[in-house]
Amino acid sequence: MTRRVHIGHPDFGQAIPCVCQENQDDNSRIAALRRYSNLGALSRISFTNTDLDGPLPDVPSQQLFARGMATAAKFAEYPEGWLVFTGPSASGKTHLAVAIANRCIERNQAVFFIVAADLLDHLRAAYSPDSPVSYDELFEQVRNVPVLILDDLSLTNATSWAQEKLFQVINHRYNNALPTVVTVRGPLQRLDDGLRTRLEGTADTATVAQLGNFNSRLIQGIGEVRAEMLQRMTFDIFDTLGGPDASPQQQESLDQAKHTSETFAADPDGWLLLNGPRGCGKTHLAVAIAGERLRHGSQVFFAFVPTLLDHLRATFSPDSPVGYDELFEQINSVPLLVLDDLGAESSTAWAEEKLYQIVVHRHEARLPTVITTVSTIEELEDTKSRIASRLVDGIVVNWLPISAPNYRDQRRRN
Repeated sequence: MTRRVHIGHPDFGQAIPCVCQENQDDNSRIAALRRYSNLGALSRISFTNTDLDGPLPDVPSQQLFARGMATAAKFAEYPEGWLVFTGPSASGKTHLAVAIANRCIERNQAVFFIVAADLLDHLRAAYSPDSPVSYDELFEQVRNVPVLILDDLSLTNATSWAQEKLFQVINHRYNNALPTVVTVRGPLQRLDDGLRTRLEGTADTATVAQLGNFNSRLIQGIGEVRAEMLQRMTFDIFDTLGGPDASPQQQESLDQAKHTSETFAADPDGWLLLNGPRGCGKTHLAVAIAGERLRHGSQVFFAFVPTLLDHLRATFSPDSPVGYDELFEQINSVPLLVLDDLGAESSTAWAEEKLYQIVVHRHEARLPTVITTVSTIEELEDTKSRIASRLVDGIVVNWLPISAPNYRDQRRRN
């Protein structure tokens, strides 16, 4: 349409779009941005329809989510620098990243959202002669898009080629200060130093927001102490007399084990290793320690060692609700870890390596840990020499032998 103006007016003879056409242009522009963004069905997610408490039930995680959401909303209005979300699975990282993308689109800001694993698949596929887009075109788009959102970054089981491609993208955007949002399952410490230093950046260039308490789901699931165990395995119920077959020396051993365990439970410091024959009360005392810490509001991971390794293996399944990195990090960082029956597990190279990694991390950090085992130190040195080398450290580990009859055998006889 044209406006009716006098000759000489700047708009004389100029085509001017009507209001309906302007609205249509805005809608078309947003639709084009949505197609470009790679969001698909995720376009329904926004800050306005997001629950401020987040998806996790515990109060600390809800507080973290509220702070993360405020940070995300601010970034969406003024995309600048880097924003990195870390946290366990289902803590809301992807949700907030998508909300940022959709708000950018509403502001006519070009944004590209992609899952890290999908990006690598697309880059591999681009080498095919049948690919609709060349490798160089796709790689250039990801490297230079005005706002990139890279979801679920992880290097677990990543090939050297995959690590190199991800580093090239991140390094390019870091060096050119291009606005970028990255979500990482688990803590940044699980990434290699090259990626981690780029993502952490500096206080002026990057913001790292943790969503969810890494141990919140674990305490209610895999690492939970069963309620019936907590009820029947307390310090009050623990029998220091050892039954009718116990000698005075064995009774003294039980009394010392109880006293030492109670002291540890009141203020966990270092490691406590309960060693003795089956049925002498090792697990009872370990559960009593866990129960005391839980009553004080502390977080505890309790696991029968063979079952723990089964859970770690199960995380590699596509159907696993918990990722390997998440579970492994929870075991490594929980305030109190209780490993029941060390030595009962099948001795495979993989199992030995996983246990060694856990032991080394917690030993070097001096994180409170309780271990029960029927094995003597000599037996552990023969079968688990690397682990045993940590367990004999008298500065960190209090090795507590228990000499007592098997109470289960006595109950059967009685």
